[in-house]
Amino acid sequence: MGEKEMVKGKDRTYLPLVLILAVLLGVGILVLKRPVEPGAVTLASEDEKGDANQPGDSNEAAEGQEQIEDDPNEEPVSPPDHNHPAFKERVKERENMVAWQIKDRRVEDANVLRAMRTVPRHAFVRSWDLERAYGDYPLPIGLNQTISQPFIVAYMTQALELDANSKVFEVGTGSGYQAAVCAEIAKEVYTVEILEKLAKGAKERLKKLGYHNVRVRHADGYYGWKEKGPFDAIIITAATDLVPPPLKAQLKPGGRMILPLGSPYGSQVLLLITKDEQGQMRSRRLMGVQFVPMTGRVLRGEGPGQK
Repeated sequence: MGEKEMVKGKDRTYLPLVLILAVLLGVGILVLKRPVEPGAVTLASEDEKGDANQPGDSNEAAEGQEQIEDDPNEEPVSPPDHNHPAFKERVKERENMVAWQIKDRRVEDANVLRAMRTVPRHAFVRSWDLERAYGDYPLPIGLNQTISQPFIVAYMTQALELDANSKVFEVGTGSGYQAAVCAEIAKEVYTVEILEKLAKGAKERLKKLGYHNVRVRHADGYYGWKEKGPFDAIIITAATDLVPPPLKAQLKPGGRMILPLGSPYGSQVLLLITKDEQGQMRSRRLMGVQFVPMTGRVLRGEGPGQK
């Protein structure tokens, strides 16, 4: 009887110490298990050789657009200023690119041809790819992503039928090249990139080049950019086997959407979607293509793709 009472007394004496140790141990485990920040993903640096074939980080934490606030210090939207030296460099190469790769291949929109002659593609590729910047092919930009073939960029832009009042939403910023081409024609371009390193790089690059009418966000493009919509045009530059429902909702009546529809490991087709004034959507297949896959929420699927 007395022995049992002594044991209970010791339990009461050491209980606070035990609780304190348990709390400290728990905090230590949480610190050790804290996930690496998205910024830890490394983009190919200037001293790397070849492509950085790192697995793409889907950054699921960026999915909910409601988690991200706009920068209150952003400059007001204004046209590109073209003051950067890159616009005066390699002009003849851009003219040849348009003449030989684009103009004779079903791209005739004067605004698109002007934009392709204007945007300095060599400012959007890596330093060791500068000589190939105006070639008729896509180029890797690191993290298993690419800058699209110039013809495809021009073709997709033409399909959107942009004008000086258009508001554009892009999924898959990449290096920012497609956004810059759209920004040469449209009034405003909003673009999202799920890989934080690419989003930051594109934002800095576009700002330096004077694209004051482009806004870049690190997020999952599946959800669109609701507070900036609806949009006259939506362009998706990564393959998906479904059309994200939020993007359908954010397309204006009378608007147009273009995307590569299909499996990232199989056949894909450029799909042009139009929404009439009553909100009815129609689609048309344009041509076979091959794009890198769209990641994030779309990988989990939400019903069959729109055919």
